[in-house]
Amino acid sequence: MRNPFRKQPQKEAVQPSLAETPASPIPAAQILPLDFAPNDPLSAYLLNAGGAVDLERLKLDSPALRALREAGVRLIAPLTGQGELIGLLNLGPRRSEQEYTADDRKLLGDLATQAAPAVRVAQLVRQQQIETRARERLEQELRVARVVQQTLLPEELPALAGWQVAAYWQPAQAVSGDFYDFIALPDGNLGIVEADVTGKGVPAALVMASARGILRVAAEQDPASPGKVLAHVNELLCPDIPPSMFVTCLYGVLNPATGRFVFANAGHNLPAKCTAEAVVELRATGMPLGLLPEMTYDEHETTLGPGESILIYSDGLVEAHNPQGEMFGFPRLRQMACGQGGGAELIERLRSALADFVGPGWEQEDDVTFVTLERSESANERINESANDAIRNSQFAIRNSSLLADFTIPSAPDNEREAMAQVAAAVAGLELPAERLERLKTAVAEATMNAMEHGNRYDPDLPVAIRVQTTADELIVSITDHGGGQPIPEADAPDLEAKLAGLQSPRGWGLFLIRSMVDDLRVTDDGMRHTVELVMKR
Repeated sequence: MRNPFRKQPQKEAVQPSLAETPASPIPAAQILPLDFAPNDPLSAYLLNAGGAVDLERLKLDSPALRALREAGVRLIAPLTGQGELIGLLNLGPRRSEQEYTADDRKLLGDLATQAAPAVRVAQLVRQQQIETRARERLEQELRVARVVQQTLLPEELPALAGWQVAAYWQPAQAVSGDFYDFIALPDGNLGIVEADVTGKGVPAALVMASARGILRVAAEQDPASPGKVLAHVNELLCPDIPPSMFVTCLYGVLNPATGRFVFANAGHNLPAKCTAEAVVELRATGMPLGLLPEMTYDEHETTLGPGESILIYSDGLVEAHNPQGEMFGFPRLRQMACGQGGGAELIERLRSALADFVGPGWEQEDDVTFVTLERSESANERINESANDAIRNSQFAIRNSSLLADFTIPSAPDNEREAMAQVAAAVAGLELPAERLERLKTAVAEATMNAMEHGNRYDPDLPVAIRVQTTADELIVSITDHGGGQPIPEADAPDLEAKLAGLQSPRGWGLFLIRSMVDDLRVTDDGMRHTVELVMKR
């Protein structure tokens, strides 16, 4: 806020007397923002003054009073509303070198009375604008964080002969602390991960991203021992994870040929083995990751026969409550899962049961994540998800190369929304899947904002040019600014520790975020302009 006590030109309020020369100018009183402490004695005095106050006559031990005198203020009229001091009308000495009269003070008091409501309304409108913009910016940052988080989840489920693999992920907020992963291991084995980071929102999402990366590296280094993998991840997380945060994790290795499943548990919910006769909890316990160093994790194993399945789930399911305060619980899960098949069918059954249990208007308490593995009774009964995807994708017609849109956007804050809307309208005829369209829109908004802010420095005379084209294989959105010749940053991974420590905002992931949202990112510079090409495969 600008300092209100900076030296101001001396002002004269009005010309109240006929004795004054008519040629004298009548400058307007100046309204300055208040910037002194609410407990300053001058604040209490002005709230009860009831009119204009001559500062020369005041005898208060007040830093604000001293600052106003040093700024050359002689007469002030408080602007008050609803028992609050919302502003001051400040006047310097009269240019005629005469004292302010009673009529001067009365006129100034009347002006203050009339101005106070208008100033208060202006302050409230301005505050509302600031809060709206901050809320929109936060929503944009959370949307970006969610899209990036979704890119860290597996794009495709593993296709295993004789097996059905299914997964479901539903965050309670814009971003989640839950995640699951599938890791291809030597000898055709498959690593299966499900984890839950304490907390919600962006901090949990950042810890999730870090834990996922560490776990993948550890699994590749020790592909046969889930217990050693969790111990290694725990040692790496402990020094850096924020206080009061930890990660529960179930990690197992499946041998698809034999049905042998070896697993270790770091404080996660016990997985459930579902057979035709019963649902059994697979007992394995251990300390959550990131709490204490030098932890060990016991390994357990089971073998899945034809028609049997394993369900791995987060606590968002069993700890959900209905309007009467009852918890969903494991007994209800056991009843829903016993002898009724697994895979995607089991997940859909659990989702329906959860919806019926919590009722309409439920406010989701925690992230909900399921992973199921079911061994088919016959390899020929396997559901080939990749084949289904190919069939669905074939429904989208391949068009000839064409220009869909070519427009410019003025460089001004929030205009990235207009760019995003125009691009979405341009590609509407392509019938992109909803998730890919959302990724494209987010990438366009982020790239356009960077172009306006960093390339054009929000100069309204330097617009951002946007072109949308298609070829037989690609959808290309080109975003061009006037910042050519400046160094173009690399799409480096973000500093997660700095963001978790609050030293960086959730925003600022730059080209790394944009690259995560599209299939390809091309950046060129001709010395005058930067061009970022966002590419989505057709």
